[in-house]
Parts: sequence; structure tokens; C-alpha cells
Amino acid sequence: MANAPTGPLDPAPSPTSSPCDDPAAERRALRAALLERRATLPQRAQLDARIEAELTALLDWLPVRCLGFYWPIQHEFDARGLVAHWLAGGPGRDAALPSVSGPGVPLDFHRWTPDTPMREGRYGIPVPDGTPALTPDALLIPCVGFNAEKFRLGYGGGFYDRTLAALPGKPVAIGIGYEGCRIALTPAAHDIPMDWMVTEAGRF
Repeated sequence: MANAPTGPLDPAPSPTSSPCDDPAAERRALRAALLERRATLPQRAQLDARIEAELTALLDWLPVRCLGFYWPIQHEFDARGLVAHWLAGGPGRDAALPSVSGPGVPLDFHRWTPDTPMREGRYGIPVPDGTPALTPDALLIPCVGFNAEKFRLGYGGGFYDRTLAALPGKPVAIGIGYEGCRIALTPAAHDIPMDWMVTEAGRF
């Protein structure tokens, strides 16, 4: 399988002010800088096409029956077309989108197809309307940032860490990010590493 380059990593964005001894403030500053960086990455169409090719190859290899993914926000990689193609590629496949039932709890997942009616969920993110709950055996997880050890920086709510810890059998966690957002990151105690990371440079 293709591997990401092993050369020097891009330096982490510099916070606009010193976080001193406040790790939470440091992460907030880093998150904001990475979101700005992701929003202005050049040649996004080419980067996304490479991510799609790598992710397609990985999903063809993994024995996934129920794939949880995400509705794209804030310039994330849009996996909807890829998931629709994956659904059509074999019998017995299901896809599911997450919904947030409340703060501090794991995500719920509900069946999605390209024809599923959607409604606005918490935080204004669309969720399936009236479809049954499913338990994914693999999750596509967006990464604001990530490191070489496959730990991710998310939006700060901890939803995916709680979900990975709570779902039975622990689904395969597939992080999706851009090489421009690969950073030096010290994981927090509750952070769970991805099983796979997929970027435009490969998968590892």
C-alpha cells in the first residue's frame, strides 16, 4: 500500500499569542490556524482527487459492511460522492451519518443513501431524517490536524474519541486530512489514534 512521504513535516502554525501554561488555549490557537490554512490550500481539486483515490483503494481492501462518515463542513474533504459509489459497489453495504444527541455523549449514526431526506441537526449540520440507527464497523473521521503517530486534532468537542471508546468492537478509525495540516502534536490523555490516516500523499 502507498505510504505518505517520510520527509520533514511542515512546521505547526504559530499561535497569535503565547498560550503560556494553558494547553487548552494552545490547542484553540492551533486549531484556528489550521482551519485557516485548510481553507486556503492551493489546488484543492487535485488534492481531493488524490485523497479519493487513496480512500477508494483502502475501502476496497478493508472488509467494511457499514461505513460511518460525515457531512462536510469548514472545507473538509467531501466524501459523499465516494461513499455513494462505495454503496453501489457491492450488495449488503450500508452507510451512516452521525448526529449529536447532546453534549458529552457519543455520536449516534443513522442510515444514509444519496436519496435520504435530511434535516438540520445540532450545530446546523444536516442529519438523516427518520432513517434507522446503525452501528458502523468503520468510520471516516475528518481531521483539522494530525501527527505522524495518527493522533488527530478535531474541533474540540471530543465526540469522536467518546464514540470510538463506546462503540462495540471499536470500528476501524480512518482519519482524513491534508499534508499541509500535518503537525507536531502532543496527544491529550483521552485522545485515541486513528487506525489509518489518508491524505493526498498516501495512507499510513
